Amino acid sequence: MSSELKDKVALVTGASRGLGRAIAIKLASKGAKVAVNYLTNDVQAVEVTQIIVAQGGEALTVKADVADSDAVKNMVRQVTDKWGKIDILVNNAGITRDGLLPRMQDEAWDEVINTNLRGAYLCTKFTLRSMMSQPWGRIINISSLAGLVGNQGQTNYSASKGGLIAFTKAVAREVGSRNITANVIAPGFFVTEMTNKLPAEARAAILSRIPLRRYGTPEDLAELVAFLASESSNYITAQVIPIDGGII
Repeated sequence: MSSELKDKVALVTGASRGLGRAIAIKLASKGAKVAVNYLTNDVQAVEVTQIIVAQGGEALTVKADVADSDAVKNMVRQVTDKWGKIDILVNNAGITRDGLLPRMQDEAWDEVINTNLRGAYLCTKFTLRSMMSQPWGRIINISSLAGLVGNQGQTNYSASKGGLIAFTKAVAREVGSRNITANVIAPGFFVTEMTNKLPAEARAAILSRIPLRRYGTPEDLAELVAFLASESSNYITAQVIPIDGGII
């Protein structure tokens, strides 16, 4: 383990699997104490904390629905009660409820907006008090290529991720004077459960558009998060950083 983030406390939402899991483990490997937020995957969340502890780090599992204001308040309280503060927030939790707009149910729209956008709003709102009192903080929001260009069949998801970009830029302007940065990472196609379920033809079509000729890995993303969480990114804020292999 390195000491780059020693004495820092990170909260990573949606950290029981996929990109969030890799982010949590990476931040811990850099020396941060990590709160692993999740909603349904108890076994996988505990596994992430066990990996972190086995590697010599400190971790806490926190079950909470990021779209629920009281649940988020309680989550932040649990983390600050244990470690006294929150320095780094990674808003990674997200869901999809895909469908063409004329057929989309209101519930599918609301669920995606509530988790992906309201969740980031609540987590940011309730962690800012700790960051502002220090004053130091890193807010890193995981958007998507869909938030930049839109995806057919994902109007709800695209809207939530596009909204997250605008939200982050506004937050960066509000809290910059308190030495808090806020940035967005916009991943392209990554090796996840979702991409693994795509038909072979669809996978081939996507790969043909990526100059690097491969999907991103969770570790690729986690390295970028770790950089933005560190002192090395001191003068970077209100930015949207695509990580997509140069997709065209």
